[in-house]
Amino acid sequence: MSNYRRVFIPGGTWFFTVNLLQRHNNDLLVREINLLREAVKRVRKSYPFRIDAWVVLPEHLHCVWTLPPGDADFSTRWRLIKSGFSRALPRTEYRSNIRKAAGERGIWQRRYWKHLIRDDTDYQRHVDYVHVNLFKHGHVRRVADWPYSTFHQYVARGIYSMDWCGDANSTVGGDV
Repeated sequence: MSNYRRVFIPGGTWFFTVNLLQRHNNDLLVREINLLREAVKRVRKSYPFRIDAWVVLPEHLHCVWTLPPGDADFSTRWRLIKSGFSRALPRTEYRSNIRKAAGERGIWQRRYWKHLIRDDTDYQRHVDYVHVNLFKHGHVRRVADWPYSTFHQYVARGIYSMDWCGDANSTVGGDV
């Protein structure tokens, strides 16, 4: 059995990538965006965290969170978000015998990528990555065209311009 070591930094800021189990031709996260939003909202009521940046793509998501001072428990938050979203869906997905035996749904990959933000430069790089990722995947011609992102909040605060990262016809994307 693998021995995973987790770093727990109370009040830390983290970058996450969370994937659906079946990523090929799967638009579940954007198709059921309201269920995902509701799951996040419910978890934040009991286990608060600040959303610094977030983008939801069809089959995965990226986000940057800051946990409250004295709190390092991001894993409970992810468990509750993933299970809350899954419970709100009908049981139509394929489940392997292993998942059936464990009583698991076949919606999410079991693990997720996490990275502790080290400093202001690391923070900015990851926030930029969150916002440019959908552009790099070819989902939009302009970052501003994607509705499932905190990008528009950054524009409203004057951090990004609406044409940040350019247009797919004129650029390859931001340097992140």
